[in-house]
Amino acid sequence: MIGIDRSTRGVLAPPEAVPIVAAPIPPDRNPALVYLAGKDSAVGRRGLQSSLDRAARILTGGLTGKGRTVNWAEVRYQHVAAMRAVLIEQGASPATINHTLAVVRGVVREAWRLDLIDSQVKERICDIKGVQAGRLPAGRHVDAGEMRHLFDYCVREDTPGGARDAAILALLYGCGLRRSEAVALQLADYDEGKVTVRHGKGNKERIVYCPAGGKAAVDAWIGRRGSWPGALLCPVTKGGRVRQRGMTAQAVMLRLRVLAERAKVTRLAPHDLRRSFVGELLDAGADISSVQKLAGHSNVATTQRYDRRPEAAKRRTAEMLHVPFSPPDEQPARTPVPSGQNEDESVSSEAESE
Repeated sequence: MIGIDRSTRGVLAPPEAVPIVAAPIPPDRNPALVYLAGKDSAVGRRGLQSSLDRAARILTGGLTGKGRTVNWAEVRYQHVAAMRAVLIEQGASPATINHTLAVVRGVVREAWRLDLIDSQVKERICDIKGVQAGRLPAGRHVDAGEMRHLFDYCVREDTPGGARDAAILALLYGCGLRRSEAVALQLADYDEGKVTVRHGKGNKERIVYCPAGGKAAVDAWIGRRGSWPGALLCPVTKGGRVRQRGMTAQAVMLRLRVLAERAKVTRLAPHDLRRSFVGELLDAGADISSVQKLAGHSNVATTQRYDRRPEAAKRRTAEMLHVPFSPPDEQPARTPVPSGQNEDESVSSEAESE
């Protein structure tokens, strides 16, 4: 059984690690590249690449952080089982561990199809189970008051950058878009509040609709942006000049951090706005199937994770129980203890008199 080097907090010991390739492999013979090439969505490929590189660092004992340079023909059951143990030891979330294992299984299947490993090796590795654990969704809910502060700051700023930031809020919160979906939007994808998402997760398309306030925010931004064809969301210079190119997903995240700080709102992430979009609609009584379609969730169980109504029901149930505690300043006045008698004697006397 492969060992774990405790001196490096779970990194596989180099002598027992999977080797890296000594010479470049043709792309059509590299199982990692073949696996990634088979995925339709560029957004999905980025997440898979990240997990693949994470696996490479562990499997090779830190010799490489690139999945494409791992010698996958040498990967065996014990290596992947040890990788799973390392991820658990490092405190990785169950979702991270399971995603990493799924990526490794996918690459191993490609290695088998390319005749780099036999079917027994493949089956043993693919038989390694994921981690089962229930965790609360990451992130937080952004309430209506906080959203008002964020939009108000954008309006008060009264600049092209402020108008652009309000449009970002309208798309992420008002339409429930992922940040990757928002930056992929073209001007032609927006039509009087109707938004066509052409680059959703899993390369799926869908149509969403801006509510009245969101439509007003996007329209105001387009008035500042201009009607030239191209990306809907664009960088804006400090001088207020709109650049004719698209923003990156990273830029959207950084803008939200700055905006939250200036509007004096607790730091938030782009996905927090999407989570709030789902939660607010469900709280308002929207049909969960319709919300699922608007959010672009492939499984309704994902939408249910953002449903706050069960938590509200749990809170109401908990309040049914009375806990007989009150702070010291609300306690009833106690009878003074006579001089020369301690408190225990006084209590005993009171009990006897009763």
